[in-house]
Amino acid sequence: MSTPTPAAPSPSPTPELSTWLDLAPDDPYGVATLPYGVFSTPDRPAPRIGVRIGDRVLDVGAAATRAGMESATVWQHPTLNPFLGQGAAAWAAAREWLTLVLTDESYRDVVVPHLVPLDRATLHLPVEVADYVDFYAAEHHARRAGEIFRPGAGLAENWKHLPVGYHGRAGTVVVSGTDVVRPTGQRRGEVGAGPEFGPSTRLDLETELGFVLGGPTTQGTRVSVDDAPQHLFGVVLLNDWSARDLQAWESAPLGPFLGKSFATSISAWVTPMAALAAARVPVPGQTDPAPLPYLSGTSPARGLDLQLELRLGNTLVSRPQARDLYWSPEQLVAHLTVGGASIRSGDLLGSGTISGTDQGSIGCLLELSWGGRDAVTLDDGSTRTFLEDGDTVSITATAAGVGSARVGLGEVTGTVRRTG
Repeated sequence: MSTPTPAAPSPSPTPELSTWLDLAPDDPYGVATLPYGVFSTPDRPAPRIGVRIGDRVLDVGAAATRAGMESATVWQHPTLNPFLGQGAAAWAAAREWLTLVLTDESYRDVVVPHLVPLDRATLHLPVEVADYVDFYAAEHHARRAGEIFRPGAGLAENWKHLPVGYHGRAGTVVVSGTDVVRPTGQRRGEVGAGPEFGPSTRLDLETELGFVLGGPTTQGTRVSVDDAPQHLFGVVLLNDWSARDLQAWESAPLGPFLGKSFATSISAWVTPMAALAAARVPVPGQTDPAPLPYLSGTSPARGLDLQLELRLGNTLVSRPQARDLYWSPEQLVAHLTVGGASIRSGDLLGSGTISGTDQGSIGCLLELSWGGRDAVTLDDGSTRTFLEDGDTVSITATAAGVGSARVGLGEVTGTVRRTG
């Protein structure tokens, strides 16, 4: 890029800024946020990269071309992957340039012709997902889910020593707003009768964060906790839909397969990690036991203080808190690569269900209904233990920005459709 390239993104928040655009000071998509996505318009149906600012989308490739930037073509691709491949220094330089043109009114002629109203934009999957790994990083969820599936078993012996995870199916990651078809598979039948086959009757949601990676590495390269920020590009909200009956039957002796592989929804906007610098907080625990050396950095592990809201239809069901995640994003990256796996641009890491200590901070129906025992009452008087056909699930989140700014994360939503 033609702008100066910093050596690495700064871990410290930048000063509070204001834009010359007509934007409310408390808009969660102000200049403190600047999330990336991929969009198209009726007059230009080819998907390309945009940055959200308020209720508009900046066509970054067109603006960069107008500004005479040498590498404007990186913004004209239908996914963020080429940009992710440029690495952390390019991400920082791009954010610096975007901040400049949106806070310095002398760049009005670069920006204004290329702003698209959000309601005219069709949003697409922002990244071509290379590999998808789903972790299990919230202690309260791990304890409750373990008790529901294996009463009396308690937290697994390995859980506080490593970030437990499994490889998911990258090809069924879908953008927010995509309908989710109820999956079909085997489930446990009556005692002595063998398994049943059919649509899942215990379809669930999972409130998660997704971490989008870039800066590819070669196979066998270990990425340390301290170096992980060079590969952590941004965050999406993620719903890892789960068929609990299929999962319970198939997960012995290995992990989930059909119960998880049918759909994972992510938000259309990727919020840069740089936008969340003011939201970093210490992770809970990690003192007894202390992490092994490869999971420790030169400073204490830090998570993200994001306030999430889970809605089923019009009902606010719970408010999970991302600060309850036990393992940090950097530790997830370090553990992913310590065995020799490479990082590819577009890799996606799910945090696992985010659940806290009380009923108001639980992130899935499995826990809210205690495995189907206790019904959840919605505002219209109807009840749920698991999802019904036609149910719409939405997850939103905000975080503290610099000063009085709030950072919004793009919503992830999906509606359940019946099989066939």
